[in-house]
Amino acid sequence: MTVIADTAVRADAETSTDRASELIVAMAALPAGHPSRAGLRDRAIEAWLPLARHLANRYANRGEPRDDLHQVAVVGLIKAVDRFEADRGVDFAGFAIPTIVGELKRHFRDKTWSVRVPRRLQELRLAIAGANNTLSHTLGRAPTVADIAAHLQVSEDEVIEGLEGARAYNSTSLSTPISEGGTELGETLGGEDTGFAEAETRIALGPALATLDEREQKIVSLRFYGNLTQQQIAEQIGISQMHVSRLLAKALAKLRGQLDTIDA
Repeated sequence: MTVIADTAVRADAETSTDRASELIVAMAALPAGHPSRAGLRDRAIEAWLPLARHLANRYANRGEPRDDLHQVAVVGLIKAVDRFEADRGVDFAGFAIPTIVGELKRHFRDKTWSVRVPRRLQELRLAIAGANNTLSHTLGRAPTVADIAAHLQVSEDEVIEGLEGARAYNSTSLSTPISEGGTELGETLGGEDTGFAEAETRIALGPALATLDEREQKIVSLRFYGNLTQQQIAEQIGISQMHVSRLLAKALAKLRGQLDTIDA
């Protein structure tokens, strides 16, 4: 019974393929503006969907959702249907398979990298991966950069560049724990240190303050080191608050001029 059932399944598959091929040939025989062409095109695409799904499933479990791969394969199938020319003597399956596979490979090349890198590095990454597998079997050990370079007939610097570029294929979340204590990857990254610029300003501020006269130095010191208000400074020095405001503005303008000269 099992043999009979398998034979029946194969017969149905062959019949389905024959029908799909007939639809493609019939569609390709019609001129572009023929009213029946659109309907035949839709039926042909639907008839060949199993092939597209089968090819998409071959690329499953590589980090991409299966539904996305099916959609990409269908796009490749549609392109194959629209570009097929029956008078070239090639059956549709022989034309459609490389077209669909090419669309799937292009998807992995262009959409799955966490950081976009030049196509040359993407192709070099694949070549290095293939060389690594081949050399691991032939050498009985992990190949060195020199081994891979010799196998691919490229320089060692190019191999290193390809290995560095391969790191852009996958990304790691900054929330990834890196220790048992719960430390996350993001916590180990450095940030901008503004202390260096502030240190340079403090060093330059001393000579700049020395260019002020004694009263200006005292007002600046009381305002910014003593945290006194202008009114409090006026009472301590014995002048009006308005006079303090003018002297402070004048002193600060001098300081800015001195610091701008140093920065320049």
